[in-house]
Amino acid sequence: MWTAITREVSPALAACELSFVPRAPIDVGRAQAQHDAYCAVLESLGCGVIRLPAEPALPDSVFVEDVALAFDEVAVATRPGAESRRDEGHAVLEVLGSIRRILRIEAPGTLDGGDVLRIGKRVFVGISARSNAAGREQLRVLLAPFGYTVEGVATRDCLHLKSAVTQVADDVVLVNPAWVDVAAFADYRMLEVDPAEEHAANAVRIGDVLVYPDCFPRTLERLRAAGIQVATVDVSELQKAEGAVTCCSVLLKAGPVG
Repeated sequence: MWTAITREVSPALAACELSFVPRAPIDVGRAQAQHDAYCAVLESLGCGVIRLPAEPALPDSVFVEDVALAFDEVAVATRPGAESRRDEGHAVLEVLGSIRRILRIEAPGTLDGGDVLRIGKRVFVGISARSNAAGREQLRVLLAPFGYTVEGVATRDCLHLKSAVTQVADDVVLVNPAWVDVAAFADYRMLEVDPAEEHAANAVRIGDVLVYPDCFPRTLERLRAAGIQVATVDVSELQKAEGAVTCCSVLLKAGPVG
């Protein structure tokens, strides 16, 4: 049984932080409906979904992944690279702290959850504008007692590591090689996104099923041809806020561990 911590879409979403996506009008009502559908898909895959209320003063707060990391043994409160996002974590961590012991990234470290990809006991951290070397080193120290290794991975032309690569099966990663140093993932089978769909590498894996945007049909075909089961969702309004499917939940196996 999985638990997914989510937060409703802020009515201020249109004032979100943007780095690599041009600003475009956002239909907040539609974004809220898309988020509802996303949560429903998580529930259909066996997740117990915790839905925190919207934060009107925090435009990016629907993207809960960036403020907290959940591991089997502990959770980590990140310190987002965008100063405007550093008040987003309180409610998420209050819930997460009832399930996991909380460790923390402290100043001068910065770390966005979107830059952190865990595959087994290997933790890959994007070298990006949002996550610095101090944050990466603190994460290494925090996780070492539990047997995790932490590796920095160079990214380019994208916001986060998980904009460029996510795990889609036990031994398979979905990658956009234009945005990430693929040498870091040489131990895995790499499935490349279609070159015409540069944002298509972000997917959420729940058991053996991927939750995946419905707007990348060519890459979706590649996933299904590889034998991967996919449940599609429409997140087009959230994508205008530089969001994706991993951003909208903190996932963890249910029940206190460690």
